[in-house]
Amino acid sequence: MKKQSVACLGAVFVSTLAAAPLTAASAETSRETLTQTAFVAQDRPSALRQIANVEATASATLARAPGDAEAQLTRAMATSYRAKLTNSRADALSAKAQFEAITARNPRDAEAQAALGAWHLSAVKSLGQLMARGALGARKASGLEALDRAVALGGQRALFPGLAALLRLALDPKDPVGANLAEAAAHGATPTALDRILQRRAAQMIAPLKSGDSRVVQALANRLLPLGQFK
Repeated sequence: MKKQSVACLGAVFVSTLAAAPLTAASAETSRETLTQTAFVAQDRPSALRQIANVEATASATLARAPGDAEAQLTRAMATSYRAKLTNSRADALSAKAQFEAITARNPRDAEAQAALGAWHLSAVKSLGQLMARGALGARKASGLEALDRAVALGGQRALFPGLAALLRLALDPKDPVGANLAEAAAHGATPTALDRILQRRAAQMIAPLKSGDSRVVQALANRLLPLGQFK
């Protein structure tokens, strides 16, 4: 499958200690770990090891507590990230099924909606609409709808408009909704490290958007997305 064929990101709920239960403390550490993987890591093998630890922890938690919603989203995100880094169709389809199950159980989970939307749009961005739909069942309209729900559910947090802006502008650098979302994210609330990261990255889009250079806008949006440092 084409390089960077699968989707990624979204809300970032992951665990880092492979044998520990997903307690509140380890969940916080997990979010930090996957945020590091998504935005800072430069070495693919190391990133994959981090993701494997995260997935193992979430799976262990789910073996004891199958209904643990955070562990469910953790495992889905880990699967999605591995799919992105290894170009695995099987992992991409598994992540999609997990995100869909989570959003079906709780449609008002903003993080899960953002992750599902990112999955669809990242696949479309990498493969094109026809191939993404045929190979993975990814649809641009489904991705945009999920992201819109995430923004609506996310209150004033910068995370949701920031991620939505980057994804929209990576697909279409002239997207006016994407430009407006970047502005909203730049002034959004930042209760977590991930919100602060997405706010800074959305703010970086504003000057190129004002300059009107579509190539610069699109290239920058792609680079600023989660795992955008990996080619």
